[in-house]
Amino acid sequence: MFQNPSEAERCALLKSVRNIAVVGLSPNPARPSHAVARAMQGFGFNIIPVHPAVDEVLGAKAYRRLSDVPLRIDLVNVFRRAEFVDGVVDECLALKLKALWIQEGIVNEPAARRAREAGMSVVMNRCIYRDFKLFCA
Repeated sequence: MFQNPSEAERCALLKSVRNIAVVGLSPNPARPSHAVARAMQGFGFNIIPVHPAVDEVLGAKAYRRLSDVPLRIDLVNVFRRAEFVDGVVDECLALKLKALWIQEGIVNEPAARRAREAGMSVVMNRCIYRDFKLFCA
């Protein structure tokens, strides 16, 4: 069974990153991905929207896929349904990315295990904003 890193490990991870690529970041302010990403921007993180159907979200250029992002990605935060996480993991592994945060309510244990076994730091089924606010801010 998949187990998340401890609170201290999650906080250390969040304190070590600057550029967060948010896969599935919605331009709709009513969507959780938008509110969470906006809050993380407020904490000083550089949010990189990854969404194939939009050009910009939260004042930042959006990219169709992770491989299109020209900046160094420190952490990938996923706001996609569980069945899409496998594809996100595939792209993370191809790009040799180091950290993956699968948002609260999204569970894909095989994909999370595969990412971890490949050397990625992986958090699953937890809210990145809530964890940062509770344990790191």
